Amino acid sequence: MEHIFKEGNKEAPVLLLLHGTGGNERDLLPVAEMIDPNASALGVRGNIVENGMPRFFRRVAEGVFDEEDLVFRTKELHEFINEAAEKYGFDRNKVVAVGYSNGANIAGSLLHHYKDSLAGAILFKAMVPLRGIELPDLSDIPVFIAAGKQDPLIPPSETSELVSALQNANASVTEHWSDIGHQLTREEIDLATSWYKEHFTKS
Repeated sequence: MEHIFKEGNKEAPVLLLLHGTGGNERDLLPVAEMIDPNASALGVRGNIVENGMPRFFRRVAEGVFDEEDLVFRTKELHEFINEAAEKYGFDRNKVVAVGYSNGANIAGSLLHHYKDSLAGAILFKAMVPLRGIELPDLSDIPVFIAAGKQDPLIPPSETSELVSALQNANASVTEHWSDIGHQLTREEIDLATSWYKEHFTKS
């Protein structure tokens, strides 16, 4: 997969950066710098192109995912992280996803399918990736979810369902709701940074 790796402190987590529709592997580098300037960053570009815009998996319509492709692309990303850990020599058990929109959805799908793929996740504007499957035990996996009450693409019920699914799998979920739409705000990044420091920074 097209990607960029920025090496940081080996003791710090590795931030897996997953862009929104139309983004690329560099989009979230400034966000990673805000969250943890000491962390390594692995920015990945989705392998699907929709109307010229990179994405991580296909969709049938707005908000309707191609489930077969989602499962395939989730496995592809999981295996890519394994390969990247070997190539760049980082600790595979310290990967924390930072995903926005389409990137948050593929990160959510990693949580739905793989017990040990992520040490934690920051999901900005995420939906339920897949229904009707049993999630692995996500005990000790902290997840931060930021949602907009006025989001035209994601109804609040979608986010609430995602929160419940993760909690039912024993993940520790922190929710933040803003009176905004689908955009990513500095306030959300600041709150995610505080959450991250609480869970992943040694005092």
